[in-house]
Amino acid sequence: MLRTRILTVTAGAAALAAVAVVPTQAQAASGSVHLYKIYYDSPGTDTRSNASLNGEYVQIRNTTSRAVSLKGWTLTDASNHRYVFGNYTLGKGATVTVHTGKGRNSAAHLYQGRAAYVWNNDKDTATLKKANGSRVDSCSYNSTRVDYKMC
Repeated sequence: MLRTRILTVTAGAAALAAVAVVPTQAQAASGSVHLYKIYYDSPGTDTRSNASLNGEYVQIRNTTSRAVSLKGWTLTDASNHRYVFGNYTLGKGATVTVHTGKGRNSAAHLYQGRAAYVWNNDKDTATLKKANGSRVDSCSYNSTRVDYKMC
């Protein structure tokens, strides 16, 4: 009887340990979606042309093993310029580039449709949040020596 109790307690403890170590599906899916790169100073003179606006962008990477819906997620800068993701799913292991200007959305490229720049050429902070407002990631830069920041 004592041996049965010990085996039962040992099996129960092992099961609890396994549950505690394995993240939930939501944690695994959202925990590794992160800001990857901010290209904040588009090449050439800032002319506000669509090509120049689209030369400024943020890349978001999904390093999980499953696709993640970004519907309702937001990407903001320090001045609270806000881009809200529509019905978009970031594939497993994929990266999406969010451009400032206008263009045709695809799996790899999204466009904010703006006529003015978002990202300051000297310093700013990008913040990625879930639809419920919880912060997923942020990335700051403070330099005019380079045009981009790897997050």
